Amino acid sequence: MAQKVITTYVDDLTGEESAEISTHSILVDGAGVEIDLTDENYEKLLEILNPYLHAKGARRIRGGVAGKQQSRKASSNNGDTAAIRAWAKDNGYEVNDRGRVPATVREAYEKAK
Repeated sequence: MAQKVITTYVDDLTGEESAEISTHSILVDGAGVEIDLTDENYEKLLEILNPYLHAKGARRIRGGVAGKQQSRKASSNNGDTAAIRAWAKDNGYEVNDRGRVPATVREAYEKAK
């Protein structure tokens, strides 16, 4: 018997279906959630959080929900996934054409600018 499996990626905020959905972990006061967002909605989230993430006394931490390392540096260029992917491929990094760009690649991209 043959089977055909179809995977549909859905933005948790809007319900929009898209091939460009990434999972993001958010941790606040020890409570965390994972949320699937389009790149556009993730950029909107980063814009909202940007003043808090860059507050004078803010300190960057490592770690995340269930031991996953999910540290992200919010900046206006951080959400430009297509540019990051292109840069990564040109510089010898292996990245998928969709889904989350690894934090190490994002950090290398930020440092190279």
